[in-house]
This record gives sequence, C-alpha cells and structure tokens, in this order.
Amino acid sequence: MFFPQGQVRVHLFGRPTDMRKSFDGLYALTRNELKQDPLSGHLFVFVNRRGTQMKVLYFDRSGFCVWAKRLERGCFVSNWRDVQSREMDWTGLKLMLEGIEPRRTKKRFSLQKTAENASNAGSDKVKY
Repeated sequence: MFFPQGQVRVHLFGRPTDMRKSFDGLYALTRNELKQDPLSGHLFVFVNRRGTQMKVLYFDRSGFCVWAKRLERGCFVSNWRDVQSREMDWTGLKLMLEGIEPRRTKKRFSLQKTAENASNAGSDKVKY
C-alpha cells in the first residue's frame, strides 16, 4: 500500500483504460491525454471498461510505481457516460478504492442561515 502526502492531487482518467498497460502505457496516457506531468508526484487513476479494475500511476522520487486493485464484487464506475477526466481529492480516491462512487451533492442547509434563524427564534425557546 502507498501512503501519499496529504496535499497530493489525484487525477482520474475519464475513459476506460486497457489494464494490460503498465508503466510506459500509463505514462503516455498521463502525458498525452491528461496533459499532466507524470513526474509531478500526483496520482493518476485509470479504470477498465467494466469498472472492476483500477491502476494508479505515481512517481515517488526514485521511480514510477503502479498500484492495482481488482474488485471481486461491484465496480468502481457504474456508468461511463457520467465520468469525465477530472481532479479529485484523496478522500474521493479512498471512496473509489472501496467501490463507492463519490457524487457531487448540494448542501441541504447553510450554517449562516441556521445561525440567523436560531438567533431570531431564540426568544421563543425555553432555557433550562
């Protein structure tokens, strides 16, 4: 298992990848398709068409590393139409590694509005 730094950037490749690719093939995809520098130390994530296998390419100052995972059940990506090449955070990658697709969700409430409502309604509340 790798232990990346907290400030690491994670780039997800938004198209299915042939999992026969290794260091050189993934390096080429990173350089040519993602338009990123593979030597940057960032993590580059590639997923196969069925969404059951994932490879992560990264450079650890002494050489390239490829980390791979195959799910026995479930998949990393359920619908390729919804996936695009993008940068994600380390937490999003950890969720993907567990087979959970991170979704963009809206906040259901704002803390500022809740605080304003509490101050306005504070006179009606009974204090213990």
